[in-house]
Amino acid sequence: MNPAFPPTAPRVALVLGAVKGIGMGIGLDLARRGYRVALTYYDWAEALPAMQEAFTVFGDKCCIFKVNLRDCDGISRLMADVLAHFGRLDLLVNNIERGGWPVVHGPYVEEQWDLEMETTLRAKRWVFEAALPHLKAGGSGCVVNLSSIAGMVGRSGPASLIFNDGYAAANRAISSLTESWARVAAPEVRVNEIMLGLVATRHAEGTRGWGLLAPEHKAALLDHTLLGRTGTIDDVVRAVRFVVEEAPFMSGSVIRLDGGYVLGGDKVLPMPSGVL
Repeated sequence: MNPAFPPTAPRVALVLGAVKGIGMGIGLDLARRGYRVALTYYDWAEALPAMQEAFTVFGDKCCIFKVNLRDCDGISRLMADVLAHFGRLDLLVNNIERGGWPVVHGPYVEEQWDLEMETTLRAKRWVFEAALPHLKAGGSGCVVNLSSIAGMVGRSGPASLIFNDGYAAANRAISSLTESWARVAAPEVRVNEIMLGLVATRHAEGTRGWGLLAPEHKAALLDHTLLGRTGTIDDVVRAVRFVVEEAPFMSGSVIRLDGGYVLGGDKVLPMPSGVL
């Protein structure tokens, strides 16, 4: 442990994409559990007042930064600002993505493809690169990459209206990065991934795309999910809490938090009597 980072000092987390939904839920949980939290936003300006109100209660223990994470210079400035404000970094929650629903955007145009790739994949990589030396300095850092089951199922089945092929390709690449980063960061930093299925505010309720799906399409998605429901923000918060606080021997791993969507909703037939 670096002597400049006494073990009793409050740990510092950087949560990307925290203006609403899953990112905000993770940031609030970390703050309630005693972390000092840096939070980022860029677009969704209409959600900023609610974000500011939610974190005001924590005073200077939480700080909100506006940053375009598609800009490498912006990432460098963000990291400098976080270190200037908090003096250290122990946890990176790599929650930055942009997914274009086919039901919303229709066929790809160049700008949409580039936006998805630059946000979902490229930004994660350069934030990790900028954060790694500071995460290593404390001797017990942690990175949580948030990804999507799109990387496994692609544009297929009931999810064909939800996952674009570029978004799916970017998410498959994230799992490769998770393994590479776990090797690069060890032993001072653990790197793990939580692969999300259909979760409220991301590919389920609370999104424009979900509202555009016909009832039969929503029913097909739920029928394909073993647990028969979509996930909640609290489901994700609990999984992040486990990875960060309860799994010190886990690195380079992927947790699939999808209610069983990838397995599909096919029923197991009763055991036959056989012929013997």
